[in-house]
Amino acid sequence: MSNDFQSGSRSGYRAKRKKTNIILNSLIVIVLALIFFVAYTIFLSGDDKAAPEKENTKTANQASEKEDKDTEKNDAAQETEEDTDTEEGTDEESEEAAAPEQEDDSQAVITEGDGTTNVVRTIENPAWKPVGTVQTGEHTPVYDESHVDWQEMLKAISYATGLEESNMTLYWLGRDKTTGAGSFSTVASKDKQLKYNVYLEWVDGEGWKPVKVEELSVIQ
Repeated sequence: MSNDFQSGSRSGYRAKRKKTNIILNSLIVIVLALIFFVAYTIFLSGDDKAAPEKENTKTANQASEKEDKDTEKNDAAQETEEDTDTEEGTDEESEEAAAPEQEDDSQAVITEGDGTTNVVRTIENPAWKPVGTVQTGEHTPVYDESHVDWQEMLKAISYATGLEESNMTLYWLGRDKTTGAGSFSTVASKDKQLKYNVYLEWVDGEGWKPVKVEELSVIQ
């Protein structure tokens, strides 16, 4: 009976120990599973947070670079526009400085020729002014190419016709016989496309002033 008791006690102890081992192993497996699950969750959560942050940083950098480029383009466009405005303003100022003073042609009286003479039209402009003079004292017309009076008459002829003296052929310059005063001249452009009779009068202290221009079809 003693042997049976000892045998039963051993069997019960082994069964109890086996059960305890099973429980312990189960707990270990559960703990390991929990640890793995927590670690996996943290890892995934960390990647999810890191990825958007990296993406946001990249997007922010791209936006900043785009903004910088847009700013550079706007600055360059503004500088180009300012340079263009400056150049245009300079060109306009240069043109204004280089251009001769223009008279008001709206006051000009133009009379068309009647076809009986070589005069195509006659122009009389009250806006014409004396061209100035360096001469003083009582004036007497001098028709001598070496005299200052002659040069001032050429200046007045150029002023009335718009022909540069370098592009002007002088056919006649002398006293205006139709009035008994003043001067009369016949000139043409070098290519003979423009032909004029020009009538001048003297204004004391101010020089020669054009009073009438006749545009010609031919020079007689």
